[in-house]
Amino acid sequence: MLVRPLADLGAADLAVAGGKGANLGELIRAGFPVPDGFVVTTDAYALAASAAGVDPRDPARARERLLGVHVPDGVATAVRDGYRALGAPAVAVRSSATAEDLPEASFAGQQDTILDVRGDDALLDALRRCWASLWNERAVAYRDTHDVDPAGVRLAVVVQRMVNARAAGVLFTADPITGRRRRAAIDAVAGLGERLVSGAANPDHFLVDPRTGEVLERRGDVLDDAELRELAALGARIEAHFGAPQDIEWAFDRDGTLRIVQSRGITTLYPLPPNAPDPEAELRVYFSANVAQGVFDPFTPMGLQTFRLLGAAFASAIGRPVRDPAAGTPVTVVAGMRLFLDLTAVLRDPAARELPGRVMGVMEARSQAIFAALLADPRLAPRGSRPRSLLATLIAVARTGAPFVAIRSLARPDATREAVLREIDATIREVARPAAPAERLDAYERLFLTVPPRLFPKLVGLVVPGFAAYAIAGRLLRRVARPDELQTVLRGLPYNPTTEMDLELWRIARDARDDAACRSALAERSPAKLADEYRAGRLPPLLQRELATFLARYGHRAIAEIDLGLHRWSEDPAHLLGAIANYQRLGAGAVAPDAQFARGAREADATIETLVSRVHGPRRAITRFLLRRVRALGGLREQPKFQLMRVFALGHALIEPVGAELATRGLLEEGRDVFFLDLPEARRALAGEDLREAVARRRAEYRREQARRHIPRVLLSDGTDAEAALAPAVVEGAIRGTPASPGVAQGTAHVIRSPVGARLEPGEVLVAPSTDPGWTPLFLTASALVMEMGGMMSHGAVVAREYGIPAVVGVPEATGRIANGARVTVDGSAGTVTVET
Repeated sequence: MLVRPLADLGAADLAVAGGKGANLGELIRAGFPVPDGFVVTTDAYALAASAAGVDPRDPARARERLLGVHVPDGVATAVRDGYRALGAPAVAVRSSATAEDLPEASFAGQQDTILDVRGDDALLDALRRCWASLWNERAVAYRDTHDVDPAGVRLAVVVQRMVNARAAGVLFTADPITGRRRRAAIDAVAGLGERLVSGAANPDHFLVDPRTGEVLERRGDVLDDAELRELAALGARIEAHFGAPQDIEWAFDRDGTLRIVQSRGITTLYPLPPNAPDPEAELRVYFSANVAQGVFDPFTPMGLQTFRLLGAAFASAIGRPVRDPAAGTPVTVVAGMRLFLDLTAVLRDPAARELPGRVMGVMEARSQAIFAALLADPRLAPRGSRPRSLLATLIAVARTGAPFVAIRSLARPDATREAVLREIDATIREVARPAAPAERLDAYERLFLTVPPRLFPKLVGLVVPGFAAYAIAGRLLRRVARPDELQTVLRGLPYNPTTEMDLELWRIARDARDDAACRSALAERSPAKLADEYRAGRLPPLLQRELATFLARYGHRAIAEIDLGLHRWSEDPAHLLGAIANYQRLGAGAVAPDAQFARGAREADATIETLVSRVHGPRRAITRFLLRRVRALGGLREQPKFQLMRVFALGHALIEPVGAELATRGLLEEGRDVFFLDLPEARRALAGEDLREAVARRRAEYRREQARRHIPRVLLSDGTDAEAALAPAVVEGAIRGTPASPGVAQGTAHVIRSPVGARLEPGEVLVAPSTDPGWTPLFLTASALVMEMGGMMSHGAVVAREYGIPAVVGVPEATGRIANGARVTVDGSAGTVTVET
């Protein structure tokens, strides 16, 4: 059919009526007050596009042809009949594409709307303009961004009776700024809503609690309280009907009747965990493990499965076993294919509630302020007995064995370190590597349920005394030492596997520069080509040999390495080869990173002697002991993750052949699809279940989530992005963050959002959202570091101090506020970044 009444349509008619038409039909059928009208279907568009000779590969010409096309006679007749059936009133003519108002992209405003259309000829002209707008520049660009195939897009056109609006606007049934659900955010203007959409008027703004009708915020007087309550209540009903927060266009006509002219899902909200409680009944606090680790991409399902197993393993280690290890514990939560930790119980614990904020004080400064604010929320008031909680915590910690390792590491740091690392090596060597696919899945599960809880507490026991010694020394020296002097003690720390890795990569680059064949290969071939040659054994002999040795030690690492489903460097060393090639660009006058590291160690030793000389009596001996323990143990900060990634790499190697087997049997499209299953699904696939459609859906969701730019650090179960709700004060002048590595540096900002294939010219200032070990090769050529994430003891800050480059972390929206190529001054002591104007 070429024309269909809106009342005959519903959500299933997307292909015929487009997103807008299908949603409006659904609203009418559900009894909501939608102006009457009809839809000119996508079949009509297909006839017009065929008559115009539209080629999706040439959008500009397609638009031009549709603007001038003669509306096919059958279409014109059907449109005129539909218009007369309405009584030939003034109408609004709205574009309704098949690729709009989707769960992942609204496409709002991408195609045209023409208001107050009167008469047959004007209606047919508006119809042509809507068809042509499918190919305007903004619509084409939007589809490209969201990876929509232009060949499959069609357009319907909604024709609706005009509302003689006294006031109109937009209602979001969840706050689009903070994400809080069940909070009606309303923008309104006098007259038609088009003035708001086009930006021609500054709207009045209101916040309403739809449950109580309370007007929480009012900026303007276009609507009175009764109208606001009516609007919020209707929005809540529409949200309930569609089962998701809605972006609703509305209008009050001159007689006071409320009309709905569009409703679409809000696509920008961060999704809540599937098991999030009703926000009116209970508040939960979810902390993003992704953001804390600087991994903004989603996780593969098998990567998430790994953390569920880890959660179950550690719960058993402290005497709280779970019934189904593959399902994990309630603490392990997934939202938007990312990992969150439910910290509600901790924040309500009278003995432990301040712990997250204190930990974030040294690990992730921006989250520290969030947790400080949450402690004041009455919904998180402490529950239970403080002494009982303390006792239970002490018993749980003691069961792990970490305190005993900590005591030994303070007394004999070298011997304890060597013993723990020997035990880890032996344990990993002993892990079984069966050949049968089903046995491999069992071995993967057994690996994560047994090895990490046995080894990780011992690694924590090695690391914590270094932190504690630094904190106590700081208290002893607080009147005689500046913060930057104390941070100097942390430069050039030994026994840091990440630093050792980077310096080894530098050594390979230095040796390759002295070899003509290596130098030529690195200069002339892309990293991907070099990686192919490495796998084929065809790199120049020195580079082939040295890289093989490096990967034997460090090949378990990767960018975003905490996702077990991703390639390890041993599988794809292209990133490493790109870093080695980048090192070749260092000029002869540049300070070699190994020399810079050694200089930092000497400065640290000299600073210790200076600081010790400023105190006397027993304090001198205690301070010297503590600072020496900082030097002996501080570098071990990276060991827990380094060793855990060895276990992850082993788990990856156990799972991958299972995928190859399933692909061979035709149950998966390709072997790597196994990482888009969880453990029970992989077992079902081995039993013969075809899971290719499930994998395709997961991959599509994964691609959509990869495009998400903002991930909440702390997400509340009512949808609130806790940091956004804090509304930090605007700081004039310098951009402020947290001081992380002392010193001042000037340079050109190089904004890098992913280290893959990235190059940093010597002396440039690296501006990044966050960093993990995959980033650190870039540090060797950076003059300073600016990060959106992190605290004084975050990974990037640690490495920056060791390399002696200034660093400021926790800088809100740094990658957006600092332009690529801008001249900046980074003061790592004051925690400021100044952008030259």
